[in-house]
Amino acid sequence: MSGVAGLDVPAHLVEDMRLAGALVREAGGLAARMRAEGVEGLDVARKTSVSDVVTAADHAAEELVAGRLADARPADGILGEEGVDEAGSSGRRWVVDPVDGTYNFLSGLTWWCSALALLDGDELVLGAIYHPHDDQLFLGGPAIGSARDGRRLDPLPDVPLERASLATYFHPSSLSGPTGAAFVRASQGAAVTRVLGSGSMDATAVAQGHLGLVLQHSVPPWDELPGAAIVRGAGGTTRRIAHEGVEWYAAGAPSAVAEACRALVHD
Repeated sequence: MSGVAGLDVPAHLVEDMRLAGALVREAGGLAARMRAEGVEGLDVARKTSVSDVVTAADHAAEELVAGRLADARPADGILGEEGVDEAGSSGRRWVVDPVDGTYNFLSGLTWWCSALALLDGDELVLGAIYHPHDDQLFLGGPAIGSARDGRRLDPLPDVPLERASLATYFHPSSLSGPTGAAFVRASQGAAVTRVLGSGSMDATAVAQGHLGLVLQHSVPPWDELPGAAIVRGAGGTTRRIAHEGVEWYAAGAPSAVAEACRALVHD
């Protein structure tokens, strides 16, 4: 074991952990500099809805990370939100979200980050999340623990759903029909619901005990895995559950996650 970021990291993962931290710092720093140059220079494109957008900063940050990984880990696969998809030959794959919370980023809100996860086969090994506004770096993994700026996070307190704030993300139209009804059943048992706009940032808040859980459906791997690594490293749990034609994802305090998942499927 070697000490990295206040964690006891297996020797074979030390360089991976350091690389992940350096890459999200660099990607987040690049995006922040581009944001500082003004919205006009961000070359905004709409994806699926008015709130689902991509900017030149997303593409530039993803290209930076993919290029660095191609040099440093040429046998590893890479999957990125903005289109990078390399299978690799090692059985390992890096999952990149160059700017998680792009609508916030574009709007001048600070709840956004750059995020990265490493998988070995189906095993989630580590995650790295960098929050440029607060200059905070989160590193961790299920078998490693989690840390913020080199200090290990305290064990995540277990709380029931009624004492947990629930973070989610949805377009208003998704609240109609059976899917919306399932969310209402699960969320009405929580202390309060928050829609903050960045899944990985929400996960860092969960890992620090500021939020109780994240609950959302149809979550892609780049929005799930970096934060899942940090939450699980802090002693939380994650679950996926299929219901009403969608797959739900929950992460956070074990009791709150279990109660929310039960409520989803019991009408």
